[in-house]
Amino acid sequence: MARRVYAKRYAQAVFEIALERKELDRWQSDLRKIASLGEEAIVVAFLESPKFHFDDKARLLSKWLGDINPLALNLVYLLVARGRLGMVGDIAGEYQRLLDNYRGIEPAEVTTAIPLGDEDKLRLGERLSAIVGKKVVLKSEVDSSLIGGIIARIGGKLLDGSTRSKLEALKGELVGKGL
Repeated sequence: MARRVYAKRYAQAVFEIALERKELDRWQSDLRKIASLGEEAIVVAFLESPKFHFDDKARLLSKWLGDINPLALNLVYLLVARGRLGMVGDIAGEYQRLLDNYRGIEPAEVTTAIPLGDEDKLRLGERLSAIVGKKVVLKSEVDSSLIGGIIARIGGKLLDGSTRSKLEALKGELVGKGL
């Protein structure tokens, strides 16, 4: 829980810096690059190890990350020094959420019983955009247990139009009436 709160604070600070300097896309790219560090177990083990001096870690980071914003590099140094490198993926994700919100984009997780075609995704995205009043970016997955219909999660809201939920509701009604 605390890790998530810290990640939000770091992401908010980074977002404000990026917005002030008009470097939103550069920070997005740099944070993705930094987050890729977390995928390299050997690098993470080295950076989190107290056996190695910070200067050695800083040299590795500047080589590994290459040409990134100096402030982004300072962020990584700070995270390494405080033993919080593990939250860099959370920071990048929260930054992306802030950026999407700033640009009026709402991510939607959509679950369907069968895979959606490109045209279906486009139409569904347009309908969901009309509902939430923002441009919607779909992330779709398939769950055959839905039987049919769709479940969409958008901005903390759940829209459940699945056949499974309708059948469960009907079952509840029938049981409630003693049928």
